[in-house]
Amino acid sequence: MAEISYRADDGCALHATVVGEGQAVVLMHAGGPDHRSMLPLAERLADRCMVVLPDLRGYGRSVCRDPARHTWAQYTEDVIRFLDHLGLPDAVLAGAGLGSTIALRAAAAYPDRVRAAVLIGVEDIEDDESKEAEIRFLDAFAARVAADGIEAGWEPILVDFPPVVGAMVRDAIPRSDPASIVAAAAIGHDRSFRSVDELAAITVPTLVFPGTDPRHPTALAEEAADILPDGRLARVHIGSDLHTAEDLARAVSPAIDAFLRSLVRSDRHS
Repeated sequence: MAEISYRADDGCALHATVVGEGQAVVLMHAGGPDHRSMLPLAERLADRCMVVLPDLRGYGRSVCRDPARHTWAQYTEDVIRFLDHLGLPDAVLAGAGLGSTIALRAAAAYPDRVRAAVLIGVEDIEDDESKEAEIRFLDAFAARVAADGIEAGWEPILVDFPPVVGAMVRDAIPRSDPASIVAAAAIGHDRSFRSVDELAAITVPTLVFPGTDPRHPTALAEEAADILPDGRLARVHIGSDLHTAEDLARAVSPAIDAFLRSLVRSDRHS
């Protein structure tokens, strides 16, 4: 296991952990946890892949306390800059929640740098009314964190999420910087996509795992898999039967491993 630090294009210090060797997979955590939430999954893939586990901007070791520097464009540039730092021409981008949106944004903006994408719970793509509700939701979260700490910020929220989300969030709280978490909530004021139809422009092979909570709707994942030109729906739901990061890894790793193997076969026949 290796630890890597690098500077984003705006000078922000970002950090990542690398396990394994082989095909490069950048495995990005959801909003709230840090890279350790993805470590059990990385260890299951590391026998055949080099898995890169970043602490995304704002989370874990990658502290960023400026709300203006939390945008989808910046998150995308952070990933591409990291590939440059490692000397990688491309990589498979995988992520949960926030990480899945970054993977989609990067695949749309840099199709030549993204070999394929894996989406573990697709974040909601809101209409205008729902977007306003999301802004209010994240602003209220940030206000609670600023006033009473990260745990207080999450307390009224986690009841609506699968148990595994709560476990990963709570595990990361001691390693999180409160002011950085407050700033990261400003992403609610940016817009990832205006419509699910925009995903039709993303042509890389994409494996989609449906979520089961209001912020990661099952129907959206199914629609996304249909709209993506090379979308593939995994028959594994991120639901109430998963309680730990190890449970999540056990549930999703077989489908991810098969997907990655299919990419190798495709390369051989191209």
